[in-house]
Amino acid sequence: MAIDLKRIHHVAYRCKDAKETVDFYKRVLNMDFVLAIAENEVPSTKAPDPYMHVFMDAGMGNVLAFFELPNSPDMGRDEQTPAWVQHIAFEVEDLDALESAKASIEAEGLDVLGPVNHGIFKSIYFFDPNGHRLELAANTGTPEQMKQLNDVAPAMIEEWSQTKRAPQHAAWLHEQD
Repeated sequence: MAIDLKRIHHVAYRCKDAKETVDFYKRVLNMDFVLAIAENEVPSTKAPDPYMHVFMDAGMGNVLAFFELPNSPDMGRDEQTPAWVQHIAFEVEDLDALESAKASIEAEGLDVLGPVNHGIFKSIYFFDPNGHRLELAANTGTPEQMKQLNDVAPAMIEEWSQTKRAPQHAAWLHEQD
C-alpha cells in the first residue's frame, strides 16, 4: 500500500527563547502565533525534560514550529555544515514584495544579503535570533523553464551520483542576470 501524504504538518527547529522567537516571527515576518504545547515529560520517550513547543503560521497551511529546551546544553549548529546550507525558505508574491521585505527587515536592524539571482527565483537571506538562516524567495521562472528543469532532474542526479561534480544540464540558470 502506497503512503498518501497530504502535506507537511509542521517543521520543527530548536530555539534559544520561545517568547523571543515568537515575537521575532510575528514582528519581522508577520506570522501568526497559532499554538503552544508545554510538557514536563516528553510524550514519546517519557523522559523528564520540560519543553515549550510553539507553532507559527507560515501561510497556506504551512506551520513552522520551535522547541525551547531549558535543561539541554546551549544550542549550537552543525559545525561540519556551512552556515548557508541549512535554512528555512519562504515564498513571497513577487519581486516587488521581495524588495519591500528587504527594506522592512533592514529597518529591524538585521543584515540582509541579496537579492541573489538563482535563475528561476531571486532570494534574500538573513538570520533569526537563534542563528537559523532564513530565505525569502520570489519566483521568476517560466512554466517552460520549470518543465525543462524537471525533465533533466533524473539525469542530473545520476551524473552527480557518479561524479560528485555539478552536472551542466541546467547551466543556463546561471547565465541570466
